[in-house]
Amino acid sequence: MPLATTRQGSLHYEIVDSVAPWRAPREAILFHHGIGASAAIWAGWFPALTDAHRLVSFDMRGYGRSHIPAADFAWSLDLMVDDLFAVADAAGLPRFHLVGESIGGTVALAAALAQPQRIATLTVSNGAHLGASIQRVKAWRRQLDEGGVKAWSDAFMRDRFHDDALSAEQRAWFAAQQEKWPQESILNALRVLIGTDLSPRLKDIAHPALLLHPDGSPFIPVPVMAELHRLLPDAELNVIGHSRHGLPYSHATLCASLLRAFLDRRR
Repeated sequence: MPLATTRQGSLHYEIVDSVAPWRAPREAILFHHGIGASAAIWAGWFPALTDAHRLVSFDMRGYGRSHIPAADFAWSLDLMVDDLFAVADAAGLPRFHLVGESIGGTVALAAALAQPQRIATLTVSNGAHLGASIQRVKAWRRQLDEGGVKAWSDAFMRDRFHDDALSAEQRAWFAAQQEKWPQESILNALRVLIGTDLSPRLKDIAHPALLLHPDGSPFIPVPVMAELHRLLPDAELNVIGHSRHGLPYSHATLCASLLRAFLDRRR
């Protein structure tokens, strides 16, 4: 089981390397999931990418096979950025394409500011640069306090997906993964997100950026992503119709094709 070691515990990661041995691989792609998700949500993206890129995904701190902090652990955005680069170092990625969804997108933006020389391109899906803009935060806290993780997850599934977005098997699998999240990890990661404002520094992100956003996220309205698009110097925005906050999972094939086309254009 590959583990990236940090001063605050280990992080589990996985590498998919299916590039034909006679082909020179392009720079790898590192994926960062969001709250309630897991490294495995990216599986639907891989078929469009594996012929040309090594793919690295990991369970973010607080979930799955990675370090589960105690309730009083000091979470921060800097810590999450350090986690991302710890995984990149362990996987042997000196420079890479970075893809993040939800809070993973926020971390990706911060990572591009922290070590710009290591990021080739940046992709943000259903993410935000300004935590205070994220809606329904109070509802999350109430759901967790009153009904625990299961009640929170049930409500979150409705916010993530239209009724016709997934097969029964896909929906059941995602719900089962989401319900494994510890309550403290949810709340602590959320506190980091809400306290973040990267707006003043976005002009310094010169990387080519691909922005993917649902037209119906209950958490991040389209105007928030439009503002991110406006503030980044070199960004392309795609708003996906009939989608909610679970866009990277429900529309994996479409998102992956958009990413592949973007990477091919920006070589």
